Amino acid sequence: MSENLVLMAADINQIIKDAEAKMTSTIHYLDDELARIRAGKANPRILDNVKVPYYGSLTPLSGVASINTPDAKTLLITPYEKNLIKDIEKAILISDVGITPENNGEVIRLGIPPLTEERRRNLAKQAKQEAEGSKISIRNTRRDVIDAMKKAVKEGVPEDVEKDAEEKIQKIHDRFIKQIDELYAAKEKEIMTV
Repeated sequence: MSENLVLMAADINQIIKDAEAKMTSTIHYLDDELARIRAGKANPRILDNVKVPYYGSLTPLSGVASINTPDAKTLLITPYEKNLIKDIEKAILISDVGITPENNGEVIRLGIPPLTEERRRNLAKQAKQEAEGSKISIRNTRRDVIDAMKKAVKEGVPEDVEKDAEEKIQKIHDRFIKQIDELYAAKEKEIMTV
């Protein structure tokens, strides 16, 4: 019987580790999504979703051009092959970036326009939605662990082991929720700062 309890405790620890890994990936995902939200200054990450037709397949912009930020309000895109300049320009125009590219035949410039107050509020709202979605994911992961613990009690795991596991996952949950709040607060400040 005690060998079974040791095995169950190892299983419980693995469930908690898996949940923590899932929560960590949620934080990474949120960080990526927040980085793509334009905050009024040049950030090459706003072009992450731009795909350019290249030899018959859609290729990320970073795969066919270098992207630099010569100053806080400009993105400079230099294609690796000059004949791609029109395709890159077209891909940027049809993307959701919302900036009209300027092409001088060699490079493409994206001037980051200053954000209006209304646009800032909308971007902050978008960032809040991303943060809330991440919180829901974290809560769902915690709920899954608690459900697994309740099931384990029915299979013979002592209730005090289950309570300890619930406390552990709650502490992990609280830590990740705090990280989400911090990421959101930093992004909101970045967006709202003129």
